[in-house]
Amino acid sequence: MKGFKQKITKEKIQNLEEIARFCRGDIIKMTTMAGSGHPAGSLSSIDIYLTLFTFANITPSNIDDPERDRIIVSHGHTAPGLYSCLARLDFFDLEEVLIGFRNFASPFEGHIERNIPGVEWTTGNLGQGLSAGCGFALASKLTNLNYNTFVVMSDAEQAKGQVAEARRFARKYGLNNLTVIIDYNHFQISGRTEDVMPVNITENYLADGWKILEVSGHKIYELYKAIKEALSDTENPYVIIAQTIMGNGVSFMENRADYHGKATTREECKKALEELRVEDDIDELLKIKSTKKVAVFNRKQIPLPTIKTGNPKVYSETAHPRVAFGNALVDIAGMNNKNSMAVFDCDLADSTNISKFAKVNPDSFFEAGVSEHNTATIAGALSINGILTIWADFGVFAIGEVYNQLRLNDINDTNLKIIATHLGYNVGPDGKTHHCIDYIGLLKNLFGVKLIIAGDPNQTDHITRYIFSQPGNHIMGLSRTKLPIIRTEDGKIFFNEDYKFTYGKVDLIREGNDCAIFTLGTMLTQAISVWDRLNESGISARIYNISSPLDIDKEIIADAAATNLIITYEDHIVTSGLGSIIAQIIAENNLNTDFIKIGINQFGGSDKPEVLYKKYSLDADSLVDIIKNKINSRQ
Repeated sequence: MKGFKQKITKEKIQNLEEIARFCRGDIIKMTTMAGSGHPAGSLSSIDIYLTLFTFANITPSNIDDPERDRIIVSHGHTAPGLYSCLARLDFFDLEEVLIGFRNFASPFEGHIERNIPGVEWTTGNLGQGLSAGCGFALASKLTNLNYNTFVVMSDAEQAKGQVAEARRFARKYGLNNLTVIIDYNHFQISGRTEDVMPVNITENYLADGWKILEVSGHKIYELYKAIKEALSDTENPYVIIAQTIMGNGVSFMENRADYHGKATTREECKKALEELRVEDDIDELLKIKSTKKVAVFNRKQIPLPTIKTGNPKVYSETAHPRVAFGNALVDIAGMNNKNSMAVFDCDLADSTNISKFAKVNPDSFFEAGVSEHNTATIAGALSINGILTIWADFGVFAIGEVYNQLRLNDINDTNLKIIATHLGYNVGPDGKTHHCIDYIGLLKNLFGVKLIIAGDPNQTDHITRYIFSQPGNHIMGLSRTKLPIIRTEDGKIFFNEDYKFTYGKVDLIREGNDCAIFTLGTMLTQAISVWDRLNESGISARIYNISSPLDIDKEIIADAAATNLIITYEDHIVTSGLGSIIAQIIAENNLNTDFIKIGINQFGGSDKPEVLYKKYSLDADSLVDIIKNKINSRQ
């Protein structure tokens, strides 16, 4: 481990104390001018920020150096303090922060953003910072880059369960390059932390095997000495509990919960600046606000490794798509450097079929146990550090349970590959708690996530190899049960070795002119059965496989509308899935067609999938009857 990059001296301490005084003035000014913000917590954290950014191995000139130290700020609402610290240490222009804070035209948002120089991870959702820190610390190990990771947190967020999950992960995987500093000011927005939700912070970290140090969070030398001691221990992760005062430095704000998220009035601002002995130049700053050039920051991104994905494996018999994924994963792992990829599990390795990878590449396999929130964030943070990162889990856990974590990953432009198995009523006997029937509805709210649903084992293999070679967040959805091999009308394998998957591609599985059925995943096989039965009755149905439901070609929908009957057929909630997406396309493009949505309308029970499909009218017989009745009613 590297220590601090420079020694501490009395002169350095005095200089930082003076800078801290000005930073406190900056915090008051920017929140007052913005009319909102979180000044009191920023005032209590500022000495921690100045100590870390002064002595850690990160400077304005090395913010893209792979071996720089990483500093993650979990309580992102203390943005005024962090921005002031970075500006005073020359990471960017101070005036731009003061006048631009919380302004749409400025990059300095109300909670910290990753594009700001010196900021490694966008935060604001409390409780996720330590998980992100674990991801950065793990990246250091896997890439053999000798840097330290620091995580600054609030005391209130220690009540979050995800923090406990992260503590245990760090201990299990020996993240001795990880140091946490908790701003323990005893206050949160609703009052004293001890009253809002008592948490035994020290005892919890000790119980999970961490080393503890306790210091004053307003004494530079004590902070420096504690961090140096933590860095000198090459065996353990450390937490430094920094005792601070909410609103420190401004007497009327100290130990006042109401200033947690409330800016001072103009009169209060004048009083605070006077007490801090900082010039009140707000009027001058407001005059230049409209003319000051806005900063644009373009942070250098760490590219994904170049992954060899090999040639597709073609299955000729009914098989589990999960098995096809697991086989492709092992195949790809064997062609690439073991540290170029990492696979995460939450106690379901056999069910998701990643246990084979764990056996052949154990050093790149991370068993996190039943801790999905933590895993989603660790994997997301790791994925932006040049490592192909894969997490396999059941859909209800990998999507439904961790939606907030996926949202923050999306905001951070991560490159995570999630394999979400056990989707829809197809999960069957596990029952309604495990039927993931809302995944499309959730994921269509995330702007940068690509969702891909496999129609059979062969398409699963193609999709796996595709997403492993692509940047960005990809989620591949798989069934619980085995699926038949999709074949052409003349019996040839449809997704064969010559098939090329691209995101957004729509597969025309069967031709027909009387209606068009749009389907995906497990329902594709049933749709083909419907086609066969309709064909016997003289009705020709067109079958489309929509593997990328969040990005459907509008021209194909327009072409299908010429049949005058479009049907969507899905093992998903009917009001938020494929049907709702295609309905929107029809409406927005003024397409003239009859339209029927077939999908899930209620939570299902426990039984075999085919029993559930029949019970809730999702079986092939029901769809055949619906289509026949609709077409016959026209005659």
